[in-house]
Amino acid sequence: MSHDATSGGDSPFRSEPHARDDAPQFVLPLVVRIERGAPPARTDALETSARAVLTILSDARSLGEGEWAEAMRDWQDARIRKVVRRARGAEWRRAEGLPGITVTGKSAEVRVFPPVPLDGWPKELAKLQVSGTDLDDPEPPAGTDHSAPVLWLNPDLDMSAGKTMAQTGHAAQLAWWELSDEERTAWRDAGFPLAVRTADPARWAGLTSGGLPLVRDAGFTEVAPGSCTVVADHPALRRTPRV
Repeated sequence: MSHDATSGGDSPFRSEPHARDDAPQFVLPLVVRIERGAPPARTDALETSARAVLTILSDARSLGEGEWAEAMRDWQDARIRKVVRRARGAEWRRAEGLPGITVTGKSAEVRVFPPVPLDGWPKELAKLQVSGTDLDDPEPPAGTDHSAPVLWLNPDLDMSAGKTMAQTGHAAQLAWWELSDEERTAWRDAGFPLAVRTADPARWAGLTSGGLPLVRDAGFTEVAPGSCTVVADHPALRRTPRV
């Protein structure tokens, strides 16, 4: 499945009415562990969320006749919604008891679950809060290695960490769809290396016009419909020179 997110032709993230709206709607739940005394660093949480999405997309249970495959197909046939909630202590332990995958970063833990109906969340997850995911970076993120994938954030948007985690997940998924099977395998076997950084304002226009996968948010929360939120700059997808 391939989606031209840059031009917006069949992007599941656009706000315009689309045939995808007529399909039953599902959501991919992600839960970030935020303990009171030890919250994760913001950038690490964003990167871990993106890797969690890639991990479930590539998991054997999501493919072919796997146990999650039908739910994954139904979700990807509709609008691609992701919702990030937070948990700590007993809440986190209950979330870990549900079928899913926990992905760990340097300081972040994110558990991703197979898609559920928009109004059919498991009670253990439905009780969790969406708000309160504001996170900070104790130190500025390190410089980027341009030989590795980078998810560039729009420098003009101010989004909560939870919202941004969903957006980086979207961008990683768009990149995944655009890659060949060989490129997907190489990325997966390397452990899905990637970085999330805020773009330099002077480079943003070039990034959004360079043919790379681009998330245009549907505008359900925090940002206006159609806002460009993230560009997925995977080396294999750099088709044309950019400013």
